[in-house]
Amino acid sequence: MKKARIALVVGIFCISIFPILVKLNLTPGVISAFYRMLFSLLLILPYVLISKQLQIPNLKAGLLAVICGVIFGSDVAVWNIAIQESTATQASLLTNLSPVWVGVFSLFFLKDKPKTNFWIGTVIAVFGMIMLVGFAVFKNLDFDLAFIFGVLSGVLYAIYMLVSKEVLKSMTVISFMTISLLSSSIYLGVVSYAINEPFTGFSNAGWLVLVIQAVVCQLLAWLLISYATQHMRATRVSVSLLGQGILASILAWLFIDEAISLQMVLGGFILLFGIRVTFFEKQLIKTKKAT
Repeated sequence: MKKARIALVVGIFCISIFPILVKLNLTPGVISAFYRMLFSLLLILPYVLISKQLQIPNLKAGLLAVICGVIFGSDVAVWNIAIQESTATQASLLTNLSPVWVGVFSLFFLKDKPKTNFWIGTVIAVFGMIMLVGFAVFKNLDFDLAFIFGVLSGVLYAIYMLVSKEVLKSMTVISFMTISLLSSSIYLGVVSYAINEPFTGFSNAGWLVLVIQAVVCQLLAWLLISYATQHMRATRVSVSLLGQGILASILAWLFIDEAISLQMVLGGFILLFGIRVTFFEKQLIKTKKAT
């Protein structure tokens, strides 16, 4: 258990540095997402092929893995744009609304419906989001591209989580990652070409950042988090991941001088607390039943 907790902490830190790297604006948002996926694929593919671990149980699972790659690639791309057009803090906290969207989608598409605590937590989280972005934005309906893409990132990641959970019932993690990274790379490459984003011409620092995103923020982070998930409760892992938004905010303040107001801090904590409420279990009721 101790190893799993350490893996989780390190994995969260690896994810948290991603918004800081993107905020440096050394490469465009979509092409940055493309190279994050491509470099990750190039690193994992030789191992998968040599060890012969690529297994596709059936056509449906393979197609769903491809779809997951497209969804996750879209998520990273719009998140990159949200970070570059606003702040690492706002974009990170808005995309952390994904557990709320998972609950909403579960209401309509899954048999396991959200409980009362989910809706209470959702109301708290939405209020925190409003406070974070600013009440004037909602009063005047002044939603800019960065805000829309920040929320869209959370929606896309929620869809990704629901679909990937279904795929992983019949496919190994390593096979799923390989197929999804391949489809993400192809998809983002086509999109980057279509919108005329440059594939070359970056500074040495720009290329270094792209490599770090692939090695640290993609492969290392998700391998560690997957290990933690295997040895810990999924709810604990999910709640712990919410700390990524706060940690990213602190790192942005320390290293790129990103201004953080008291209202943003309070809004961020309220947002995360609301999401935490959605995971509360009725321990008291369980205890009474046990006695």
